Amino acid sequence: MENRAGSVALPSDLINVTALLDAYFDIEPDLSDPGQRVAFGTSGHRGSSLAASFNEAHILAITQAIVDYRTGQKISGPLFMGKDTHALSEPAQNTALEVLAANKVTVRIDARGAFTPTPAVSHAILVHNAAHPDEADGIVITPSHNPPGDGGFKYNPPHGGPAESEATGWIAARANALLAEGLRGVKRIPAALAQRADCISGYDFLQHYVEDLPSVLDLDSVRESGLHIGADPMGGASVDYWGAIGERHNLNLTVVNPAVDPQWAFMTLDWDGKIRMDCSSPAAMASLIAQAGRFDISTGNDADADRHGIVTPDAGLMNPNHFLAVAIDYLFRNRPSWRADAAIGKTLVSSSIIDRVAAGLGRTLLEVPVGFKWFVPGLLSGEVAFGGEESAGASFLRRDGSVWTTDKDGILLALLAAEITAVTEKSPSQHYADLTERFGSPVYARIDAVASREQKAALGRLAASDITATTLGGESITARLTEAPGNGASVGGLKVTTENAWFAARPSGTEDVYKIYAESFRGEAHLKKVQDEAKALVDGVIADAGNTK
Repeated sequence: MENRAGSVALPSDLINVTALLDAYFDIEPDLSDPGQRVAFGTSGHRGSSLAASFNEAHILAITQAIVDYRTGQKISGPLFMGKDTHALSEPAQNTALEVLAANKVTVRIDARGAFTPTPAVSHAILVHNAAHPDEADGIVITPSHNPPGDGGFKYNPPHGGPAESEATGWIAARANALLAEGLRGVKRIPAALAQRADCISGYDFLQHYVEDLPSVLDLDSVRESGLHIGADPMGGASVDYWGAIGERHNLNLTVVNPAVDPQWAFMTLDWDGKIRMDCSSPAAMASLIAQAGRFDISTGNDADADRHGIVTPDAGLMNPNHFLAVAIDYLFRNRPSWRADAAIGKTLVSSSIIDRVAAGLGRTLLEVPVGFKWFVPGLLSGEVAFGGEESAGASFLRRDGSVWTTDKDGILLALLAAEITAVTEKSPSQHYADLTERFGSPVYARIDAVASREQKAALGRLAASDITATTLGGESITARLTEAPGNGASVGGLKVTTENAWFAARPSGTEDVYKIYAESFRGEAHLKKVQDEAKALVDGVIADAGNTK
């Protein structure tokens, strides 16, 4: 089969938007199929109307469950709601409003009727809660970078970040119970009445977010440098924000592609031939990479703008781990008002060069399981100044050391790349080369291995004592982790480390595979050896749960 990764989508690659929207209203989920029930992953409930996993019934049930959760938690402030540019996001918002208005929940939606990035919702929640006793929370309707046929629905509690497992577990269970009883427990009014309800009103997410950016970034230096920024919204919710940022702060900024298209016909195909708005993927970012020479720094965001992609003229698209290391090193040297004991947060599958950068800065490293929710308490308190994930998601504190967002902010990190370039007169990729001179040059990769549902469950239940191997890639094993060292939380899998390498294995939440993340500071050949040994080790310890395919 022809590998078309990085090539522009053809008509045959595009979704049928009419069929997708019809299926949203017409298909009823079959609750005997686990794939058609409500299930919250690390970023909310996701699915497709065509697969009976993201339909009107799901959104009615989830929204009522959120209302019931708010009541139980005594959350009485406004609920801030934003949607991205996926075709299913607008009908899902309309459905949610029917339930919220019927329950007389005070809701704030975009005053322009436009799209809202995830970080703008987090920002709005936190700004409200800093000034009012009645706590606000939020809903973000997005499947993030997923293909155009998908939909997503996230809940952010009053801390402004992704909901904890206790909350999402309760909401999912309640939603599935409501589905099972034929939605009899769901309050709902017609969409036309909901739109006019007194409890639904507009909020200028864009203005509040854009006006506040100087509190977290040195935009004066960016403006004075004349740096030419190319910002690609990739057809996502940041589309209006980038133009407003350039205009409001008088930056030399070009919005590379302002088009919004629910089919994403302008996209280049991802590694597997699918349309996916993954701003960390060289294939998905091929169009922007091809224009790198036009700009001093180029950036991309996924559909809800919680992820960032950084393109430099000298190196092209940066590996997300590389930019996280550069961002951390720069910020902790250029934010004098941050607490002297503020920690650096990373997920346990992020690059170990971050560990070495943290040690070089004399800072505490907080290593947590996968999921941005683990950084929320520290960002709120100022005890964690930066939290970053290997999948190009991060946020950090305002310049005075107070909280900015507690959800990932791709716009913020993209503008930070411009600040770094303007202040230091060196690109982020040049800074990464400097870091490798000091700390070594790691190679990093992720592979998938086939596993049954039972085997994935066995991997999630592993104890460190189940691992009897003493070496990995020819080096002595220094740690066997099934709990994150930063907070003691279960990693839902396994991480094994040596002096110069590590691997982590985690079951996929949506596919019959487990993921192996691995890194080596001793080159590609050593990384391959680590990967091979990691797969053999994991297959061995989960073999009793069934035969791997």
